[in-house]
Amino acid sequence: MRFILASASPARLSTLRNAGVVPEVIVSGVDEGEISVANTIDLVQALAIAKAAAVVIEQSGDALVLGCDSMLEFRGESMGKPETPDEAIQRWKLIRGRSGFLHTGHTLILLKDSTVTESITRVASTEVRFGYPSDDEIARYVGTGEPLKVAGAFTIDGLGGWFVERIVGDHHNVVGLSLPLLRGMLAELNLSLADLPGTTWN
Repeated sequence: MRFILASASPARLSTLRNAGVVPEVIVSGVDEGEISVANTIDLVQALAIAKAAAVVIEQSGDALVLGCDSMLEFRGESMGKPETPDEAIQRWKLIRGRSGFLHTGHTLILLKDSTVTESITRVASTEVRFGYPSDDEIARYVGTGEPLKVAGAFTIDGLGGWFVERIVGDHHNVVGLSLPLLRGMLAELNLSLADLPGTTWN
């Protein structure tokens, strides 16, 4: 059985590889801007489903496809990737010294004999407490380009880690993929880590 990550995120791929799993990567090509849902949790679920579905429809045989999407919820507002440096700067000035919730939608679709047999979607949520970077630190951070590439305009495993003071929940989820949640989803499909091909676990 093939295990396919339907994501272009290098952080998600690195998380899986560091945990002993080496998936195939097939980017979904889903236009995130075309899916509009007001509630952040519902939105990451919808995007995760769309990404997994877009990839699984092109597969045959036996495969397990994982689609994910992450977004920061701050004061009830959904914050994906900022579109411009100015937007990233203003966002950081808004969130510094405060807390938000990083939500990641996970969808697993199981394909057997070229037919979809099961599909499940779950969301992991982690509270993130931001530090208080100065205006100069914010400008320099945004100048690196990193905040423009990631949900919420920050990372915990990169340059943005300097400005994350505390998290409550799974730290892998903040990177973009919750390993404990994924393991539980595999169990729901009567699968285990040993069923994933080319892994440390089999």
